[in-house]
Amino acid sequence: MTTEKKAPAISGMGVLVLNCLLALAAVSVCIYEQVYSLPTMLTTAGIVYLFLPCPLLFAGLKVLKPREALVLTLFGSYIGTLKGPGFFFVNPFAVSVNPTDFNASSGKIGRGTKGKIISLKTLTLNNDPQKINDKAGNPINIAIVVIWRVVDTAKAVFDVDNYTEFLSIQCDSALRGMVSQYAYDDKDAEISLRGNSSEIAEKLRAEIQTKVGAAGIDIQEARITHLSYAPEIAAAMLQRQQAAAIIDARQMIVDGAVGMVEMALDKLSDKHIVELDEERKAAMVSNLLVVLCSNKDAQPIVNSGSLY
Repeated sequence: MTTEKKAPAISGMGVLVLNCLLALAAVSVCIYEQVYSLPTMLTTAGIVYLFLPCPLLFAGLKVLKPREALVLTLFGSYIGTLKGPGFFFVNPFAVSVNPTDFNASSGKIGRGTKGKIISLKTLTLNNDPQKINDKAGNPINIAIVVIWRVVDTAKAVFDVDNYTEFLSIQCDSALRGMVSQYAYDDKDAEISLRGNSSEIAEKLRAEIQTKVGAAGIDIQEARITHLSYAPEIAAAMLQRQQAAAIIDARQMIVDGAVGMVEMALDKLSDKHIVELDEERKAAMVSNLLVVLCSNKDAQPIVNSGSLY
């Protein structure tokens, strides 16, 4: 496992000024030799410097913006990582390495422009929605967004082939494993995908972190951005939800109606308004329940005769 270390570097401004002065001196020597016939050795030295050391010194100049890094190798060996904003000079033969192809603006893999600079900024990864079977075997469509950043550039570059593709694959794998453990919506379960999205997201973040820690990536957040039943069962599940809602509403209405009937009988008995035998109580209960539980307005019938 490769460990990140600081790359040897010096200020690039001094090297730039010195190289420009030496290049100007070399050009001046060449011109001066033509005019005053100086020894050929000075002209040769000036020409050699212009074609060899001068370009090499310019090649060693590196400019970095805030939250950017360069992973440098020298003849195949890792020599360190250049971090932080500034103008630097490194070994001209050092080569920067970055195996990824990531578009930070869209959060997609394989749609960016390959560059040698590694971004240390907080990035987002948006994977396409996947069709996964939940714990009950129902196919659902689910998508997540992952907030991440590179914390160890050496591990990210050398310990995995392509750390952004590695992250994307591990996110898909962790999502499939997590969804298969929970139902989309289950009243009997303590945790469901629809009712406990925050808890599921935190567990998903921890699961992804364990998988990508070896690649030097820190997962800051994982959130579910899309969750729905697959189209082939969406209509049936909608009917099921509507039926469950109707049953719950009816149960609440019946509970309230029974309480109101019980209260009415107790009030009549306590205040001695009317004495009812068991048969009349049953009839009264039946009538009140019909009135209170009916979907339509009741049509009362007025009895102008005696009770019996």
